[in-house]
Amino acid sequence: MNTESSTLTPILPGSWLGMLGGGQLGRMFCFAAQALGYRVAVLDPDETSPAGAVADRHIRAAYTDENALTELARLCAAVSTEFENVPARSLDFLGRTIPVSPSGRCVAIAQDRLAEKQFIRSCGVPVAPHLALESREALDALSDDALQAVLPGILKTARLGYDGKGQISVATVAQVREAHASLGHVACVLEKRLALAFEVSALVARGADGRAQVYPLAQNSHVDGILAQTVVPAPDAPAALVEQAQSAALAIAEALGYVGVLCIEFFVLQDGTLVANEMAPRPHNSGHYTIDACATSQFEQQVRAMARLPLGDPRQHSPAVMLNILGDVWFDGDRGDQPIRPAWDQVLALASARLHLYGKEDARVGRKMGHITLAATSLEEAQAAAAQCTRILRLPVLPVPTLPTV
Repeated sequence: MNTESSTLTPILPGSWLGMLGGGQLGRMFCFAAQALGYRVAVLDPDETSPAGAVADRHIRAAYTDENALTELARLCAAVSTEFENVPARSLDFLGRTIPVSPSGRCVAIAQDRLAEKQFIRSCGVPVAPHLALESREALDALSDDALQAVLPGILKTARLGYDGKGQISVATVAQVREAHASLGHVACVLEKRLALAFEVSALVARGADGRAQVYPLAQNSHVDGILAQTVVPAPDAPAALVEQAQSAALAIAEALGYVGVLCIEFFVLQDGTLVANEMAPRPHNSGHYTIDACATSQFEQQVRAMARLPLGDPRQHSPAVMLNILGDVWFDGDRGDQPIRPAWDQVLALASARLHLYGKEDARVGRKMGHITLAATSLEEAQAAAAQCTRILRLPVLPVPTLPTV
């Protein structure tokens, strides 16, 4: 029996909520749930997981451990997940006895780039031109002309790819074949590289009753495939594009029968066309600004949705810039491989700065260690503070998005 929408009876504070995954998203979920009076159990195999360190209970086991999953289901009134690579079968297992949001079906679609693109396109939302390369035989069956039609492009593994992982840029048919072989001939998507103007993300919260709330559109910049900066509201997006992206995200959530927080990332092409890139069935890095700049954070919305409570107000009360902090800043000095202590005192001297560190024990290059939100009275002020913060921490210098003319 799927209990995803079997009852709309609220799960009130004082109850236990469960989280599959112990990373930073789970940690921020814990803070939001505990602030509302819930207790949280986290299932994660890592003894030092960021969420496990702050949860009321940490069940240390593999995500596929049915005994651990049964223990989580007996303890908790509802369960969610903090990242899409949790096995969908584990969510289905939990869903036989307790509400699980998002459902295993939603997560399974997001786990597979081929299924994801097909589903998004079925909702009437455009995606980039692409080909499915599900095996060596499938690739061999395609003509050079068919491959050339989506080149230059990016070969992406269909599963287990995020933050730029499992992606290879290709410009020729020979490079496609070489790249596919280097990936072990696993199922892949060959996606045409498009002329991008910028990237945006639309964040939606949807309850089991079908009611939904959408946050302001966020504009994102990436470095080496990892989100580096989010600016909200999106300064380069005209009102019509904002409405188009938000409407598309709401339509996808509706078609999925989604419960929880869902992020849809979009490419905005140089001709103004909006193309869906991918979806994340969970709170998203680009939504971290909501903690400090919105009436209700994305993590509180996740709690409210899974607990069958009314969704909160997504209204943004402060223009904001969010900077992702990677482990690189611990090594960006003159001491070689010896870690340094970032100048957090200088960062916090900025009136608009809100520092969030994730409690990870070891800083490593490329590892997400925290974020800083610059929430100010104007977007110009937030951007100026972000520029100061970038200089203090020696972060990559990114182009400043264009402010709308009045």
